[in-house]
Amino acid sequence: MGLLALGTALDWPEAKKRADQVRKWGIEQLLANWRRAKGKERDALLWGDEVEYLVVAVDNEAKKARLSLAQAEILKSLAEDEANWKSGGSNSIQNKEQSPSFSSGIRSLYAGGYSGAAWGIDFKDLLKVESNMKWRREVAKSHMASNEYPITLTTFPRLGTKDDYIQPYYPPSGAALRSQFVPDEIANPHIRFPTLAGNIRSRRGRKVELNVPVFKDTNTPEPFNDPTVNYDLHNWPEDDDVRNGAAKEGHVYMDAMAFGMGSCCLQITFQAKNMTEGRKLYDQLSPLGPILLALTAATPIYKGFLVDTDVRWNQIGNAVDDRTREELGEAPLKNDRWRIHKSRYASNSTYLSQDPRLRKEYLDPDLIVDEDIKKRLVEGGMDELLATHFAHLFIRDPLVIFSEDLEELDLNKADHFENLQSTNWQHMRFKPPPPEKDDIGWRVEFRSMEIQMTDFENAAFSIFIVLVTRAILSFDLNFYIPIQRTTENMETAHARNAVLDRKFYFRKDPFSPRARRPHPQSSTNSEVSSATSSAVNTPPPSPPLKPVESEYELMTISDIINGSADGSFPGLIPLVESYLNSVNVDVETRCFLATYLDLIRKRANGTLWTGARWIREYVASHPAYKHDSVVSEEICYDLVKAVEEMSVKEGKNGSVGWELLRGKK
Repeated sequence: MGLLALGTALDWPEAKKRADQVRKWGIEQLLANWRRAKGKERDALLWGDEVEYLVVAVDNEAKKARLSLAQAEILKSLAEDEANWKSGGSNSIQNKEQSPSFSSGIRSLYAGGYSGAAWGIDFKDLLKVESNMKWRREVAKSHMASNEYPITLTTFPRLGTKDDYIQPYYPPSGAALRSQFVPDEIANPHIRFPTLAGNIRSRRGRKVELNVPVFKDTNTPEPFNDPTVNYDLHNWPEDDDVRNGAAKEGHVYMDAMAFGMGSCCLQITFQAKNMTEGRKLYDQLSPLGPILLALTAATPIYKGFLVDTDVRWNQIGNAVDDRTREELGEAPLKNDRWRIHKSRYASNSTYLSQDPRLRKEYLDPDLIVDEDIKKRLVEGGMDELLATHFAHLFIRDPLVIFSEDLEELDLNKADHFENLQSTNWQHMRFKPPPPEKDDIGWRVEFRSMEIQMTDFENAAFSIFIVLVTRAILSFDLNFYIPIQRTTENMETAHARNAVLDRKFYFRKDPFSPRARRPHPQSSTNSEVSSATSSAVNTPPPSPPLKPVESEYELMTISDIINGSADGSFPGLIPLVESYLNSVNVDVETRCFLATYLDLIRKRANGTLWTGARWIREYVASHPAYKHDSVVSEEICYDLVKAVEEMSVKEGKNGSVGWELLRGKK
């Protein structure tokens, strides 16, 4: 979640004039904070999860499910209760440290529920995750109307259709989004968010474009032209977009930030012991992002249509893509500085760790970097790898600038730095400690996973990633592959049923040894003599490095998670189990954790369906489905009811959810 400062927000023409000032001030704040925090040490790794909920209003008489826009009132009530809990009021709870926290994001569609205080690496903490998630859901529900429910779907199936899919209803085409499908009221009312949406549109020079290939069923029209698109609108200049080819044949078309940033995810944040450990986790978790994206796939519906992709990621990237035609490569560079290869919401493009196993061939050869910013960071004492990372993030423009923040540079704050940092939404995020909080260390966010329909699933994936980090650090695992292969894997993860039908690039040997640094050689006779006399104490030279292409290969997700049949790759779950064996986990805890690992194992081998597969099968078997790719109001209502029933009635260790994900309704 980005900054939620208050003030006078500048529209893009004015913000553009001050962008360089914000960038420069942000870099000075980063340097000042880096000098303060580079040696910061914590006792042990901490972590926390964020589960995001759609708030859905169900009308059983009309048999309709609508998105509720009551988020602001719900969150206000939740915040009051949270303050009461922590102060020991009449409704306080015994464990104040684990009282849940809730926050809003860019849209009025969802509330994010946090565990409260950070979890530790004690195995007893892992055993509390699922119950804490269930509790958060119960707390959230208690602050909603009787017909409102916190649903963990990534997107609302009929967001942007022509019916009254929101409650209360507002017509589309507001001044900020200028969408022909959704109203401005769907966004968080905080001034940051309509300004962000408007400035993305203004900087880009047109509305954002989301085109998702439709799933072609037996009765889907051919050619398919999105029937919800109105080509005759003339409310705004941007309404010409669809007449200029914005809506593609064979695709579901969407035109506003809400269609991407209205998606819900499962996000895990790790606080490392120190900066070195944080940088290592950032690098080693990076190749896992696409694998977990495919494993958690849960987004087969957009705007009332089944689509031919299973995950949300690219749709969010397109929803906040502020690149101009020049930056996209659609026009020659004239007014802009660079051709930028990715949206500001995309897979990460850098590695950070000063690990001798990090070869230059793993780095992106086409990485765009602001060389002036990189030079300033290096001159300020930052190493080149980290300076390159931030100099890449800072090629972007700040999109929301408050005039009050431009009066004086405060090096004890991080507002200008966060202005850019928090609007680079990559699948991994490296976060310096906030300067105003001594109790927070270096953090890494793992951001690719889709939200799951049940708390058992969300707990399983959260715990799995935590255990993977423990195995990485304990066994010094090496998952490096060229960053371009991770980018390709993110694209592969979008394919329908990618978890079973596609292969992903992954490193073949996670135990590859560290490359030894070359033994220093000198040219003087005395030094040569000295080196010769001590040769018996000199480690033998490392064998020549093999070509990078020989270090990785295409694997199925089952191979990556469970291990390959021929034993050539051990598998992430066997690695985690080896870690658990090495720390002598008690039998009861081991059995408890095994139920979560079993879900991951069976999801990878196809025994259990992904959420996307379950939703597709639910729609396909619904009596009202006409095999024309349309998810009607009736189907949407029944689907929401089924998901709510699954989330509430799942038994111990997710038994109801497991049966449903095996295809039983």
